[in-house]
Amino acid sequence: MRTAQARREAPRLVPPTVEAPERDLSLWRYLAALRTNGIGGWSRRAYEEPVVHRRVLGRHSYTINDPDMIRHVLVDNQGNYARTSATVRILRPVLGDGLLISEGAAWRRQRRALAPAFTPKAVEELVPHIAASVDGALADLAAAAARGPVDLFPVLHGLALEIAGRTMFSVGMQSHGPHLRDLVTEYGDRLGRPHMLDMLLPLKVPAPLDFARARFRRRWIPFLDAIIAARAAETAPRAARDLLDLLVSARDPETGEAFTQAQLRDQVATMILAGHETTAVALLWASYLLALAPEIQERVAEEAAGAGLDGDLAHEPRLPLTRAVVDETLRLYPPAFVIVRAARGPDRLGDIAVARGDVVVVSPWVLHRHRRLWTDPDAFDPARFLPGAPAVPRFAYLPFGAGPRVCIGAHFALTEATLALAKLVARFRVSLPEGETVLPAAVVTTQPDHAPAFALRPRRP
Repeated sequence: MRTAQARREAPRLVPPTVEAPERDLSLWRYLAALRTNGIGGWSRRAYEEPVVHRRVLGRHSYTINDPDMIRHVLVDNQGNYARTSATVRILRPVLGDGLLISEGAAWRRQRRALAPAFTPKAVEELVPHIAASVDGALADLAAAAARGPVDLFPVLHGLALEIAGRTMFSVGMQSHGPHLRDLVTEYGDRLGRPHMLDMLLPLKVPAPLDFARARFRRRWIPFLDAIIAARAAETAPRAARDLLDLLVSARDPETGEAFTQAQLRDQVATMILAGHETTAVALLWASYLLALAPEIQERVAEEAAGAGLDGDLAHEPRLPLTRAVVDETLRLYPPAFVIVRAARGPDRLGDIAVARGDVVVVSPWVLHRHRRLWTDPDAFDPARFLPGAPAVPRFAYLPFGAGPRVCIGAHFALTEATLALAKLVARFRVSLPEGETVLPAAVVTTQPDHAPAFALRPRRP
């Protein structure tokens, strides 16, 4: 671990970002920001005050940055706070009633049944699938890099999708991947952006975009069913278990019930979509930060070189610095940049009386850069997460949410991102053209505002 003196002497990197407006936006500019780049919707005071209040379409909205309030909403009284109708409208057509969308008893049954598939031991069994996917992608990347600068984002999307395919089905996504990417891109560009009527209308009243979303789902379901059926028809023996094995064998520990075909499909959609998007975005931003911080990149490469990543990995290697880089990347660029909940009934948040229907917002983007919770919050400093560093404030760091509904695949996502980043940096020296500025653009996830072209120079063996 670096000494405190070394940490103070290291170059301070503050990556460029979207500048927060000095004052709160007007309602119409705020709604426009939600559709184009949600990060720009928060003024400077959101990064300084524990609670920011505004009225949105006739309802009170509270952005909370107080860890005790966040714990109350996401843990202590989480049953009183439901996903908003806009969130459900946007996610249900692609995720169905899987773990991310379901509520109440249905959610509890799914969570109990899925939990054994995502224990650290279960994730260890998936490491060979992850490593094989990364090695294949890096071989292709070497050929592309030899021709010149590389747009890494689609490459990392393809890698994350390949990892999802191999870990879910024990097979690559060569045949299904392009169509899947086309469908996901189509949905995100056309139907995944919140419209004002998505927020205004109660869920039982269809919004205009709901009809187009329903038409999309009529194409989406047969596509997923075809992938699952193709995997079920496979007869060749597999060297390691995959996620579909674990999902098919999952049973509710109280009732002994297995997932139905429809429930299995919804879980597959949730794992593939939520998982691959988060990983691709995290790897892109980690690559960007390491390109801006070559000293840290070299230390990651040294760590990776000493971790024995070239052989057949049967378990997760120890990569504390690489993992710290991933953790710090998720702090600065959380893929899920906002958590929105609607109050089912009255409640209190400190001195605030919350009424039924009021909206409570927890934004990891704002929270992770809050002036009262972090030292030098805008700086890239992986040392915050190295072993022996001061503990990160509880409920001030939420890249995967918190409480009963914390992301069940968090350990899996961290494992694949850490291993993929280590292998990438061990193979290539990553850099950007001088003066290249990449800004975050957050709608559904925190993506780059344009496709930066990375230079990838092979490292000597």
